[in-house]
Amino acid sequence: MPVTTLAGRPIQVNDEGFLTDPTEWDEDLGTALASAIGITLSDEHWKAIHFLRDDFAEKGETATLRRISTKGGIPVKQLFALFPQKPAKKMAYVAGLPKPHGCV
Repeated sequence: MPVTTLAGRPIQVNDEGFLTDPTEWDEDLGTALASAIGITLSDEHWKAIHFLRDDFAEKGETATLRRISTKGGIPVKQLFALFPQKPAKKMAYVAGLPKPHGCV
């Protein structure tokens, strides 16, 4: 597995740059990951990220946009505004989680 340095520390990533060990993640790393893809995190971003991480801890897989919208209470339109173009993939990346199933 490739190793990269973000937020001043080495982290294990896969070929697409997603963390391979979600336990390495913290908010400082999330901020650095967001910055790397051109996103400045707001409270609304953190709400989505924290829902995603909590849901992953409970379910063992990264939630889809539909689940984030229905269970997390964040409209899909807002998710696209917060994480433009590929919100599910970008949210998972910033949250330090695997890419959701069905996300190309």
